[in-house]
Amino acid sequence: MASQLGIDVVGNVAIIEMQTPPHNFLTTSLIAEIADALESYEHNATVRAAVLCAQGRSFCAGANFGSDDGPLGAGSASEPIGGSATEQLYAWAARLCAVSIPTIAAVQGPAIGGGLGLAMSTNFRIASPEARFSANFAALGIHQGFGLSVLLPEILGPSRAAEVLLSAKRYKGDEAVAMGLADRCVPGDELRDAAIDWAGEIAVNAPLALRAINRTLRAGLADRVRAATKHEAEQQRILSATADAAEGIRAVSERRAGNFLGE
Repeated sequence: MASQLGIDVVGNVAIIEMQTPPHNFLTTSLIAEIADALESYEHNATVRAAVLCAQGRSFCAGANFGSDDGPLGAGSASEPIGGSATEQLYAWAARLCAVSIPTIAAVQGPAIGGGLGLAMSTNFRIASPEARFSANFAALGIHQGFGLSVLLPEILGPSRAAEVLLSAKRYKGDEAVAMGLADRCVPGDELRDAAIDWAGEIAVNAPLALRAINRTLRAGLADRVRAATKHEAEQQRILSATADAAEGIRAVSERRAGNFLGE
């Protein structure tokens, strides 16, 4: 399989670009490649910070519910949402939370569902006004995944995390900063350079110290994400079999509110 990433190094900063536009939908192979790339710098004193960015309109639009094969190659009777493909994806997600190199996500467009989880797995997020942050799981009729049960409360606090998850609202770049989903908002044509400059401000420091500090700050995070994703996948398996989930997926695809019956 061809690589889904472009990787460049500018000074002491690695630039990891997702290259499956326009939406950079989640796949196990994409997340595995990102984890592999970040882990490859764990003992590299030259690369001291990384920027995760994307080609196309979306940063990462989450699972491709419009695919005939179902999201993540899942969603069929033999591979339901929350099944083995989802579990593998979430195993790679936990790897992202275990890397010690500081990371910044440059979010130029939608970061939706699991794509939001990908953005939240980094240390920092910088957004453009055109960015859209959303945990749309409740609108789909399913449970949140990608470790968001841990990542959102960790970053936002429990009340705001609950608001993001239960409302399924989309937050624009400036709204995301106000909520705590993003740290900075800059014009879209400045986003990539601003992310690289920010990473460069970090990368001037001692590489061993940077990694040690980040490991301390994120101690236990990957383990908590691993435990949470087991529960998330189980709940997704249960809920994906309901009529509400089928209606939610149709409604989101048709850009309308769902007609949910609790069935």
